[in-house]
Formats: sequence, structure tokens, C-alpha cells
Amino acid sequence: MKHFLNRREDIVTEALDGLLMTAPEGQLARLDTYPDIKVILRADWTKDRVAVVSGGGAGHEPSHAGFVGRGMLTAAVSGEIFASPSVDAVLTAIRAVTGEAGCLLVVKNYTGDRLNFGLAAERARAEGFKVEMVIVADDIALPDLPQPRGIAGTLFVHKIAGHLAETGENLEAVATAARAAAGDIISLGISLSSCSIPGQAYEERLGPDEGELGLGIHGEPGVERIAIDSARSLVATMAERLAGHMAGEGNYALLINNLGAVPPLEMGVVTNAVLSSPLASRIRLVIGPAPLMTALNMNGFSLSLIKLDPSRERALRAAVATHAWVSPVEPKSITILPRPTSVIAEAPAASADAGTESAIRTVCATLVALEADLNRLDARAGDGDTGSTAAAGARSIESRLAILPLADLAATFGLIGATLGTSMGGSSGVLLSIFFTAAGQTLSSGVPVAEALLAGLDRMTFYGGAKPGDRTMIDALDPALRALAAGSLSDAAKAARTGADATKRMTKAKAGRAAYIGERDLEGVSDPGAEAVAAVFEALAVPRPA
Repeated sequence: MKHFLNRREDIVTEALDGLLMTAPEGQLARLDTYPDIKVILRADWTKDRVAVVSGGGAGHEPSHAGFVGRGMLTAAVSGEIFASPSVDAVLTAIRAVTGEAGCLLVVKNYTGDRLNFGLAAERARAEGFKVEMVIVADDIALPDLPQPRGIAGTLFVHKIAGHLAETGENLEAVATAARAAAGDIISLGISLSSCSIPGQAYEERLGPDEGELGLGIHGEPGVERIAIDSARSLVATMAERLAGHMAGEGNYALLINNLGAVPPLEMGVVTNAVLSSPLASRIRLVIGPAPLMTALNMNGFSLSLIKLDPSRERALRAAVATHAWVSPVEPKSITILPRPTSVIAEAPAASADAGTESAIRTVCATLVALEADLNRLDARAGDGDTGSTAAAGARSIESRLAILPLADLAATFGLIGATLGTSMGGSSGVLLSIFFTAAGQTLSSGVPVAEALLAGLDRMTFYGGAKPGDRTMIDALDPALRALAAGSLSDAAKAARTGADATKRMTKAKAGRAAYIGERDLEGVSDPGAEAVAAVFEALAVPRPA
């Protein structure tokens, strides 16, 4: 798998410096101990309150440096990718930020972190520092494991401890609240792929139809492999297991964490599924969805829950000055407003015309049958959806045949245009909506059909900007309509086919998505929109029974 990096040895320090270069003025700094010791700390820290320090291996960005700032962490210590920072690194951070009020270390329950942070704490105490440590073990994937892993739920502890420290609580109070919070956090993750570590060979351990439930944040295998199902079904499985660990009554805060590579679109689907699940009745606050504690580019997410009380809720809601924290919100019902009424006159009543209906059915059937072929063609020079877009428009028109005023062709064109404008996605839907709307308006003035279609073409090219030779559907549509105006459907079909075939020799597109594609990728590939137009005219030119 490919990565953006210079040298693997420098990836962590360069990433941290990238964060520092974009942080608000006076908010963050680092110690002059690169590359062996990587400590990000508050630039405004005066050691007058309890310091809160956390950290771990890199690869979990924005954790941990992204949570350094007023109201959360005082410092973050980073190791190399998925490697705990050294004892010296943690001790250096403690020395840098700890005053008389003392320091709390927040540690995820991994052996390396426990040992390195723990020994650093002992050495710091020997030097006279007051240091407490809280270990977060929130992963419920292995319920019988005596030492569960610490994963994204650790952020709840960062926020609660950071708030209490910021408001002046003493070390004992901060540590006690942090330990109590850690004991009331549960988390569970799921992923559809393992992560890829920069500089190392990538090997996918999952089959094409497999996912992993209950995996950690270092690319380690999940507790079990599961069959990929709908987002709703996967979330239901997670919700059921989390619900089994929710104690008694009371409300919870939910953290929806992107493990690194789930697109925002899909995270929205996940969020909807979670907040539509039985968990929703007990969720008072939601944090995310957002990448908060990632596992490099893992295509997965995790859900973390903490039981709320008034103190924890105040702490989670409190404002912070950090790079990555997402303010919690209360889940709410969706506000739905009425759509505005149309100022267009009421549509004509449905009517019948066998010839018009037959032509429309022929066009729709042709486009639906071509869906897969057009998608494959579009994948060579676009985003692979021309066939699906055209088929969606065709199905929508066909489903409305019974309500179309087929005996009034001008009105039918207008309604087809209106339908395509809402049911057919992408620029093609808009262009064809313009085409049919303009053609219908012109036809209503009494001109011949072929002339009205040319008027629609004129408006279509005016707004869309494409012209013959630009390697678009216009290369087939323009000559076809001109041939129709001068001759017959058969002439139009031949002209459309000639135009579509000509796009195979056009190695430079001047409009549409193909305009961003290099000549090598376009050579010998016909434009899918032009192919669709040619196929439609060819189908219409076939004689049909009277």
C-alpha cells in the first residue's frame, strides 16, 4: 500500500511538527529533544495546577498531541508508530510540566505503556515529584480477559481529568475521578480491513466478505471474524454487546470514533444506525463521529460509552483549547420543514398515446439494459456511474408512465424534464432535464418535434458548455437531431453511431469528468454518454409493430 512520507525514520517527528506549524499562536510547543524524545506540551503552561500527561505510540493521530491544550492534556509523549515511548521520554515530559501540584499520567492498558509510564512514574517520585497514574482498560471485546486493552474510551479520561485539573482540583481529587471514570467506560471496535504501516509490506488478512469485531488500535486481529452485513446489522451486534456491560440505570455519553479510513459519508450512516439502535434511549451526549483515536488507515470505527453523573457531564461539556477535541452534543430528533409549493400550473391530466408510450418504453428498456456496460465504460474515464445514473432516470420515467399526459407531447416533455431533474443524479440528469424542459416549451408553441428537440439541444449546450468535438454525449446527440430534422429516425441512428464511434479517437476531452483524464486512458474508449445516445436512437429506429 502506498503512503505519503519522506523517510520512515522521520515520519513521526515531521507529522508532529506539521501539527505545531498549524496550531494557534502560543498554544503548543515541543521540547528540544528530537528525535529520540518527542514531547508536545502547552506553550502557556505555568506549572501552577495538576499536570495531565498521556501518550503512546504514533499512528493514533490526532491522539495524543491533538488533545494537548487548556482543559485537556498538559503534555503528550509520542513513541514511534505503535511503539510505546521510552521511560526517558515519559520522565522528560513529567519533569517539563510538573510543579508542586503534581502530575497525573493517563495510560492505556498495553504492556509497553504500563511498563514505560510506570517506571517513569517511579523514577519521578524518587526525584521528588508527586505523580499518580490511572490505567484505562475499556475494551470489552474479550469479557473474560483480566487485563482488557485501552482504546478510544481513554479520551473520556483525558477530558475529565483535564477539566478537573484546569479548575484547580488537587492531584488526589483528579486521580480519584479519573480512576472512577476509567472504571465506567466500555468500548468496542469493528473494522473491514487491517491497517497499513508505512514502510512495511501490507498484507490483508481478511477475505473480501469478512470483517473483524473487537480489534485493538495497533492492527492486531479482532476477537472474531464476521460476515460483512449492512451497517445497521453490524451496529446492532455491537450495541447488543455494549448493552450487556451497561450498569443499572442512568445516562451515558457516546464517543463515535473513526479508526482512520471510513469516509464521512459512511460514518454518517453508522451514526444514524447507532442513534436508531436500542442504545439511543440511554445516550445523553454524543461526541463525533470523528477520527479521534485512529489506527493509521484502518477501515473501521469504535463506539465508547461512559456512564454520566453531573460532574462528568460538566467536564465533558466544558470548552477546551485543543486541536482535535469535538464538543459533545445532545442527540436530537430531525427537524423536517414543509417543501415550498410550486408556482407552476397544475400538470395536465394523464392521457394515452400508444406510439409515445412505446417510444418511451423502448428508451427506458435500452438504458436499463445498458447499465452495467455503461458503468464499465465510464470507469475507464470517469467515476463509473454513467450507467447507473441513466438507468435510475429511465426507471423513474417508466414508473410514471401511467400519469403522463402522453397525448400532449409538449406536456410530456416538460414532465420528463422535471422528473429527470430530481431523480437522475449528476450533471447528466440536469442537462437532460434542461433539454426536455426547453424542448417541451418550444413544442407548445406549435413547431415540429424535430425543431423543438434542436431547441432543447441549444439550451442544453448553452448551460452545459459542451459542443461537438468535446467528447461528450453531444457528439452523438447533435448529429442525430440534425439528421432527424433533415431525414428519418434511421438517418438519426446512423449519425448518432458515427458520432459515438468518433469519440474513441478523441484522446482529449474538453468537458465532463473525462477532461481530467490523460490521453493514454482515453485512447480507444468511447464516451459513455455518447454510447447511450447512440444506443437509444438505434433502438428507436427499429421498426415496431403498429
